[in-house]
Amino acid sequence: MKYLFFTILTLSFLGCQDVKKPERPENLISQETMVLILADAYISNAARSINNRLIRKTGVMLDSLLYEKYNIDSLQFANSNAFYTSDINTYSKIIQKVEVRLLIIQKKTDSLFEVYKKEKPGDTIKDSIQIKPNLLIDPVESTHYQDSIK
Repeated sequence: MKYLFFTILTLSFLGCQDVKKPERPENLISQETMVLILADAYISNAARSINNRLIRKTGVMLDSLLYEKYNIDSLQFANSNAFYTSDINTYSKIIQKVEVRLLIIQKKTDSLFEVYKKEKPGDTIKDSIQIKPNLLIDPVESTHYQDSIK
């Protein structure tokens, strides 16, 4: 019995490691930008699950589009994400903002789709809009949306 107790005690001391929080990266992405990036990442992942064959066929690299859109690289994103995830309170706030942003995008997209559905053939709006396959459309910012539907 003493041997079992000693073994458990030894393993518990060896199992306790000093987990260190990652240092703040020099090129840390701001929390506001992380919200935008993560929201776009969730949308692009959803696009992959809906029509991955088309995405692969056209050769679209969704991650590369995100990095280019926000002028970052994968290492900068990984380091910033690791830094934010090390503090559960901060990351929770970021994720809550992402959720709100996605809900706003969903509501605006749904309302635009309802207007589009109600149009009759020959109407100027429906016939003039040809939606381009831009998976990173941001209907929250109308200028991005208007540029993508020309």
